[in-house]
Amino acid sequence: MKDVVAQPRVLVIDDHAAVRAGLARAIEDAQMVCCAMAASKSEAMAQLAHTNPDAIVVDLNLPDGNGLDLIRWARKHSKDLAIVMLTMSDSDSDLIAAMNAGASGYVRKSAPLAELISVLNRALIAPNSFTASEIVSALKTVSAAKLLTQREVEVLRSLSGVGDNRELAEHLHISESTFKTHVSSIYRKLEVTNRLAAIRVAVESGII
Repeated sequence: MKDVVAQPRVLVIDDHAAVRAGLARAIEDAQMVCCAMAASKSEAMAQLAHTNPDAIVVDLNLPDGNGLDLIRWARKHSKDLAIVMLTMSDSDSDLIAAMNAGASGYVRKSAPLAELISVLNRALIAPNSFTASEIVSALKTVSAAKLLTQREVEVLRSLSGVGDNRELAEHLHISESTFKTHVSSIYRKLEVTNRLAAIRVAVESGII
């Protein structure tokens, strides 16, 4: 979890100069620092290594690649980086893809800048959570089974059984810590906070 007392440093990644400039102004107005800008995936990767920002705001479509690939790469190298995708896309599948890639938040470019700043602030506080105003509607159009990996589906099914985490983990022949990691991922993806709520989603989605 980040210390947000100091001004957070944000890298802005978008291939349109006017968009980058507008985002930089909004970030500075929100008492953050726009530490660098990038117009492409390769430039962003170089800037990430050079500036070591606290957060990035990244477009989905870049001239030399996909913003999702950049998110996966960035998340692989840092668990603490706040990652917010800002896109023109209205596709629920893109929102879900951003969440699964490791983004901390997702904002459509049609949304007010205040929404971006709000999501960015939440991402800085909890980079491994996921915030998006359209998450509920998106989850309704994508089945829970498609959100989860095969192992996560197995873990979710096991949660409906009798036993604590250790016993359920033993049944799946995995360690308790690995089991807990899967459970945390399941809760995040299904937007639930406890075992009962996860089981309810599993039943409604036909997983159980």
